[in-house]
Amino acid sequence: MRPTSPRRLDAPPAPGRRTRNDREILALALPAFGALIAEPLFLMADSAIVGHLGTAQLAGLGVAAALLATLVNVFVFLAYATTAAVARRVGSGDRRAAVQQGIDGIWLASILSVPVVAAATTLAPGLVHLFGASPTATPYAVDYLRISALGIPAMLIVLAATGVLRGLQDTRTPLVVAVAGFGANLLMNIGLVYGAGLGIAGSALGTVLAQWGMAAAYLTVVVRGARRTGASLSPDLAGIRACATAGAPLLVRTLSLRAVLLIATAVAARLGNTAMASQQVVMSLWTFLAFALDAIAIAGQAIIGRCLGASDAMGARAATRRMVEWGIGTGIVLGALLLLARPLYLPLFTADPAVQHQLDAVLVIAAATQPVCGVVFVLDGVLMGAGDGPYLAWAMLATLAAYAPVALTIGSGSLVALWGAIALCMVVRLLFLGLRARTGAWLVTGAVRA
Repeated sequence: MRPTSPRRLDAPPAPGRRTRNDREILALALPAFGALIAEPLFLMADSAIVGHLGTAQLAGLGVAAALLATLVNVFVFLAYATTAAVARRVGSGDRRAAVQQGIDGIWLASILSVPVVAAATTLAPGLVHLFGASPTATPYAVDYLRISALGIPAMLIVLAATGVLRGLQDTRTPLVVAVAGFGANLLMNIGLVYGAGLGIAGSALGTVLAQWGMAAAYLTVVVRGARRTGASLSPDLAGIRACATAGAPLLVRTLSLRAVLLIATAVAARLGNTAMASQQVVMSLWTFLAFALDAIAIAGQAIIGRCLGASDAMGARAATRRMVEWGIGTGIVLGALLLLARPLYLPLFTADPAVQHQLDAVLVIAAATQPVCGVVFVLDGVLMGAGDGPYLAWAMLATLAAYAPVALTIGSGSLVALWGAIALCMVVRLLFLGLRARTGAWLVTGAVRA
């Protein structure tokens, strides 16, 4: 299908459409918020539990968590591309094809997990060394990474299955699974770290067990859906190849985004254990807020995909404008909370006065950036829902090119300077995504984006 003619993003939607958009955004975003924050809650719980073992353990967790997140999140297209493709099929009225496309994504996730696990377990010492972890933090980082790698297949399956349910406009089931998974993770980690005396290894093991439990729950739901619609559970090579092809641009986009975060981790690691421990805490909080803001983006993926599948370009425009407004408002609120609640949450992560002092300045920058993040994440989700992967890939590559030299030169002077570079990165992303959203080039309608 051809893209529709351009219409300004700032053209106001009709009052009735705005009310309908608000209800739909809330219905999808609120449950998605609970499900999305499961991953950062896992990390925050690990940080809080491990942080009281010592600064070296917390620094080791910081390096290992960054590596593990990279190994898994480069495949986040399993969720994002699946959401958009399934939602388009739903919008066109073909629910069986929607479920079938989602099952192909789950098979792709299973296949991709094999080499990732092999790489993580075999190359763990070299990867940790590459990040410049201190001699005291290195053994903890290697142990955590090797054990956590056993949960990678479960994490990829969860990504793909979550995309299926989001595309089907169901964000409630992921919420239930996420809450149960976080509760199990917290209890097991406390018991294994302190009760069984396993230290940082117990934290990794508890998280792995929780992730496999979540994967089993998702697979049960998807299998039931396949039986209801008549979709096949067998692997279809053509369908798996189609999923991989559709996800390739988003893989480039995600690799570029992960490079931004990895550069930040590597720079912080070379500033010493205090800086790395501080970076781990602030990144845990940043990730938590990012996933909270991304709840609106998830609603955007599902709504935009469904609207375009139903050839409702005007509805997609109106929903986009409203979600941008939601993103700005939510970012302002979250930024204020991040600043005002510092006395309450900082002692939960560390008792080291040097770490707490360094965090005070860095958190001001992180809080000020939240409204920008709100718009960036929303527009990212909108363009993903539209299947505009190639543009997202090129935009993120250009952002990385602007960010990397600043982070590696100016950012290497202090943790505050590093977070100044991260703030610059978000502003550049806003410029690229905002310019794209104001055109009509992404509004391609139909059950499949040609």
